[in-house]
Amino acid sequence: MDYSEAVERISRKFKKSGNEINREKVEVKLRRLIEEFGVQPAEAERSVSNELAKEFNIPPAIPQGSPGSGSASGQKVIADASPGEWITLEGKVVSLAAPASPAIAQSGIVADESGAIRFVVWAKSNAPKVKEGAWYRIESAVVDEYKNIPNLKVHSGTTITEIDKTDPLIPSPALVKDLRPGIGSVRAKVIQEWEVTHDRMLQSGILGDETGTIKFVIWKEQGKEKLTVGAVYSVFYAQVDEFNERLSLNITGATIMQEEGDIATVTGGDAEIRGALVHIAPGSGIIKRCPVEGCNRALSRQNYCPIHEIQPKFLYDLRIKGWLDDGEKTHNLLLKRDVVESLTGINLDQAKEIAENNPLGMDEVFLQMREKVLGRYVTCKGREIENRLLVNSCERMHFESGEHTKILNRAGGAP
Repeated sequence: MDYSEAVERISRKFKKSGNEINREKVEVKLRRLIEEFGVQPAEAERSVSNELAKEFNIPPAIPQGSPGSGSASGQKVIADASPGEWITLEGKVVSLAAPASPAIAQSGIVADESGAIRFVVWAKSNAPKVKEGAWYRIESAVVDEYKNIPNLKVHSGTTITEIDKTDPLIPSPALVKDLRPGIGSVRAKVIQEWEVTHDRMLQSGILGDETGTIKFVIWKEQGKEKLTVGAVYSVFYAQVDEFNERLSLNITGATIMQEEGDIATVTGGDAEIRGALVHIAPGSGIIKRCPVEGCNRALSRQNYCPIHEIQPKFLYDLRIKGWLDDGEKTHNLLLKRDVVESLTGINLDQAKEIAENNPLGMDEVFLQMREKVLGRYVTCKGREIENRLLVNSCERMHFESGEHTKILNRAGGAP
């Protein structure tokens, strides 16, 4: 996002009163509010202007007592909240989440016109229960940080009062590439659904728009439903987390609305890796999948789905899970059916015939595929997510013997 126009407007405003601003510092503050806290640009500009007005002892344009004016009570808008502060705010509880610990009475997200912040109500605070969708005045709460994300903590000294307010809050969705840790909103398409890796997980996969892709997860809670692959959704007030320098969206408590239309171009994360396939993992070859619509999970040897139990009318599929070594790093790969067929020369019908008629069954398919690809040099292209390359295409390399000799000499320490 280009902040130069906003910085110029702020500069002109204060030049009229004979004050010069530090443009670099102003841009840093705007960037932090918009990119880290999800504040709308106009609100961020207003907040920075008010802060500069205080610095230059200029009377604020906003009347005292209104949200964001900085009254004696310490009332602030959420965008102005900084870790280490005791603040008072008025906001709407836009979502509630199941407490992660007995020490927590309630947790969720509170929002106002300027942004949103995650809150935690400690059980020992004896605070009144808040309701999703209601507005509250929260006095003397503490702002701290968790995983570098601001959080609002309600303790025994905090006062919570429901207020008579029904203002709707509809945040502007950000582009996927502009999401930052904290609370964010996005309009995106469900590109892919993954196998769940935890009993409490309802769904995980990939969301994307014209600018990039991001992992999402929905945890099992009453009333939560799975998203449809290929559909477009507006997701409001999702929790944007960061792990190993990768962002992900926890949309369990978010407001989700399916939209009409489509997102024509989805990009992001394309990678090309060349090297040798040094390991083909168990679970490769021909597998069985759950036939329940929207599930598609891999079944156990006993045709058992972790969600839908025994599935005698399973569907066959092909995949390869393995490692590719490029000489410097080992990459975790996942090859889908069409890539497996192209690379091994064994299609799904042939694999089914082998599995159903050979004494070793499905194991024979695994062994034949491993024989065809293990140790081969390939070029794989796909999307790298969570340290795994989801391969869209994979071609064999015609490796030059001279290059092979050079590599062996280097490995042996030869000059």
